[in-house]
Amino acid sequence: MQNSSKITSSLDYSNIIDNFLSEHFSYDCEISEAAVRGAQTVYSSNSNEEKIKEYPINFSHFNINGHCFGAHGVRPIYEDANIYNVNIKKEYGVYNPIKITMPVMLPAINDLHCKDYFSGAAMAGVCCVIGEGSAIYDHNIEYENGKIVKFEMLGEIFEAFNKYYRGYGQIILQCNVEDDIQGLPEYAIKHFNAEAIEFKFGESSKGVQPAKLCKGGYKEALKKHSMGFIVRPDPSTNEMKQKFEEGCCPNFYVYDRLPLWNTKYMINRIKSLKNIGLKNIYFKMAGNDSNDIETVLRIASMSGVDMVTFDGADGGLGYNPNKTISKWGLPTICMDVKVADIVNKLEDEGLEMPAITISGGISTEDQLYKILALGEGTVTAVGVCRASMAAAIIGNKIGEMIKKDTIPEAYKGYGSTIPEIFTDLADLRYLYGKEADNFPTGAIGVFSYLNKLAFGLKHLAALNRKFDIELVDSSDVIPLTPMARDLVNGDWFDF
Repeated sequence: MQNSSKITSSLDYSNIIDNFLSEHFSYDCEISEAAVRGAQTVYSSNSNEEKIKEYPINFSHFNINGHCFGAHGVRPIYEDANIYNVNIKKEYGVYNPIKITMPVMLPAINDLHCKDYFSGAAMAGVCCVIGEGSAIYDHNIEYENGKIVKFEMLGEIFEAFNKYYRGYGQIILQCNVEDDIQGLPEYAIKHFNAEAIEFKFGESSKGVQPAKLCKGGYKEALKKHSMGFIVRPDPSTNEMKQKFEEGCCPNFYVYDRLPLWNTKYMINRIKSLKNIGLKNIYFKMAGNDSNDIETVLRIASMSGVDMVTFDGADGGLGYNPNKTISKWGLPTICMDVKVADIVNKLEDEGLEMPAITISGGISTEDQLYKILALGEGTVTAVGVCRASMAAAIIGNKIGEMIKKDTIPEAYKGYGSTIPEIFTDLADLRYLYGKEADNFPTGAIGVFSYLNKLAFGLKHLAALNRKFDIELVDSSDVIPLTPMARDLVNGDWFDF
C-alpha cells in the first residue's frame, strides 16, 4: 500500500484548482470575487455584475393589439385620424400643475457629472430627478452641525435643466433619510429655488440601504462620524483609537439609515417645506409587499403628494446589493398591474390618488405602450433611466468624434457635421432657434432618443385607433401565455 503522504505531495494542487474553477466557475464569478474582496461583493462592481433574471412573465408575453375601424379621440376623417394628431401630452399636480410633452420621466441618477441627462430632459419637455446621496460627488461640500451649508455642484445641475426649460417638465431633487436629516431640501429651496422634492423609501428603490466602505480607513471614518453618519464599527471609541495606533483597524462602513417615515411625519415635513417655497412633492419606492405599496399611496393621498414612482425588479442603477437587483420584489410588468389594482381600490374608497410613474428596465416604445395599457389609465408616466443615460453618453461620444474627424463608418453615410448626423437637431432649432447648433451633443442625444419614443408611441396608439394616450387600456394588448392572461384577468396574484 502506498504511503498517502507521498500521494498527496505528488499532486499538483494548482492544476486541481484551475480545473475545478474552469469546470464550475469563471475567475470573475461570484465565489472567486468573494474570495478576494469579501463583504464588498455583496454589492455590484464592474467585475461582478448580477445577471439579469429571466422572469416567468415579461413584456414579450404580450403583443400589441390593433384595429382598422373607427377613431377615438378625434373626428373619423383622414385629416384628423393620423399619427400626428395623437395627443401624448400629460398634466398632473395637486396644487401646482406640471405639463409634460409625453408620458415619460427620467428617473433619478446621482452622478452630478452627467449634466446632459438633465439638459436633454428639459429639451424634450419631461421631468428628471437628481438622485439621493448626490452630495458625495462634491468634494467641496461643507457641513455645519450636521447640516449642508455649501453644495455648489447641485446648483450646476439645476442650471443644466433650467437653461433649456421651455414650460414642460420639472427638475426634482430626491432625498433619502440622510439627505433629509442633513437639511438638503431646505438648502436646495433656499439657494437654488428648488420647486420639487422626491422622498425615497429605500436606496435605489430596493428597500435596504448600502454599507459603503470607508476607503480612507480610520480617518475617513472619524470624519463621516463627525458629520452625523452612522459608521460601524464606531471609530470614536477608545478601542478603535488604540487599534489605529497599532495599525490594526478593521474595515469601517458608512451605513445610510433605513426609511422609517410615517404619515404624521410626512404630512408635517411636507407642510414645513411648502411653507418655505416648495411647490411639488414626489415619493419613490419599489415593488415592496402589497401592504407597503398601499400604505405609501395612502400617505401620498393624505399628504398632497403629486406623483409616486414605483420601480420594478431589474430597475435601479444605484449601489444595490446584488441579490436585490433581480431577485427581489415584483417584476415591472406585474407591479404595473398590482399598483393599478391598489389605486382603483383606494379611489373606490374616495381617496384622491397621486399621479403614478412605473419604472424598471423600460427602454422601447412598445414596452412603454404596454405599461400604459396594463395600467388601465392609472399610469401618468413611464420611467426610462438606463437607456436615457446611454443616449447621453453615446451622443456626447459621437459629438467628440465628429469634432476630431474620427466619425465611425456607420455614421459617415449621414454626413460629417453635427447638424448632418444628429437628424433631430432640426426639431431643436425649431424650438430654440439656431443656438441649438451649439447645444451639447449628449443632451441632443437624450432629446433625440426621447423623440423616437414619442414618435413610436404615437404609431402604436394610432394602430389601436386611439388618438389620445389617455384612452389606452388593457384591450390594446394581447396576452400570449396562460400566465399573461392570468395577469390581465387579475388571477396572477392569487398566491
